[in-house]
Amino acid sequence: MSLVIVGLSGGVDSAVAAHRLLEAGHDVEGLFMFNWAEDETGYCQAADDFKAAQAVAEHLGIVLHRADFSQQYLDRVFQHFIDEYAAGRTPNPDLLCNREIKFAPFREHALRLGAERVATGHYADTDGTQLYRAADESKDQTYFLALVRSQQLQQVVFPLADVRKSEVRAIAESIGLPNFDRKDSTGICFIGERNFAEFLGGHLPDQPGPICDESGRTIGQHRGLWRFTIGQRRGLGIGGVQGASESPWFVCGKQPASQTLIVTQNREHPVLAGSVLIAADANWIGPPPALPTGLLARIRHRQPLLNCQVSALPDDPSRLHVRFEQPPWAIAPGQYVVFYDDRRCLGGAVIEVNEAL
Repeated sequence: MSLVIVGLSGGVDSAVAAHRLLEAGHDVEGLFMFNWAEDETGYCQAADDFKAAQAVAEHLGIVLHRADFSQQYLDRVFQHFIDEYAAGRTPNPDLLCNREIKFAPFREHALRLGAERVATGHYADTDGTQLYRAADESKDQTYFLALVRSQQLQQVVFPLADVRKSEVRAIAESIGLPNFDRKDSTGICFIGERNFAEFLGGHLPDQPGPICDESGRTIGQHRGLWRFTIGQRRGLGIGGVQGASESPWFVCGKQPASQTLIVTQNREHPVLAGSVLIAADANWIGPPPALPTGLLARIRHRQPLLNCQVSALPDDPSRLHVRFEQPPWAIAPGQYVVFYDDRRCLGGAVIEVNEAL
């Protein structure tokens, strides 16, 4: 059988992916990638992850390679992440990480090691050119894969395409994998268990400014616009406001020129309940659909798929106009809109404008 190299992360998903390939009779090896070097605090989650991956490889009886892509990650993913926050947007580096690292230098390195195919523990499916949603809809990760190009899917397999997460845990426990009960990683890989705001604060300067309600009245102060995203409710630091109800406040706008954060108590504010966005830099996995057309889309991982109409802007066909039949909650510039045709993931584009802003 052909050699398949699996991206072993130390987590249970990639471990079971490797096991399933072995069960199918493939020659299997693992490849662990370092994307984040130890920082000034001495924190390095990758060290713990590598130990977990080593334990899995030993248990399965497979070779484990490792490769360091931390410089590529810094140049291609992290710098964009910081620049977007500095500009007042809300980026999602996981999509770029997949396109720029996991399905680029990582995939190429695995093929140089002699792999005929490359596997990961993603919950998704592919035929080698197209991308499809996984059987476990609650764990489907095609949202995070929407920027991967069709050619990057060549020689790629997703062994967990047809199984549910509960089955993966059960398989891991039944074969005695040492990480069968290891907690799933969440959030951004290089931040790990640390406080998100504190981490960003080490890379972005505080730029204090006023918090204003929709009438322009100053009701508080903030330390930096990069600490907030559209729709955010927690962590605003707004106490009782004279003349206002006890209802929660939501972020509904940012004015970088004056460092002003705008908030509202109206959950149905047009910015929060808007139905139209403009997206740019679209990545279509395979031939692009003929526009205008009706598609399914989501603006966040695990958000229900929503019907929308997608068209190219008349004055700039590279940008997309997307109108949802049912408004998604809090469209945030810098995030991604990802498009689907039934089970097929067509690709995605970065949200440039919430039309209500």
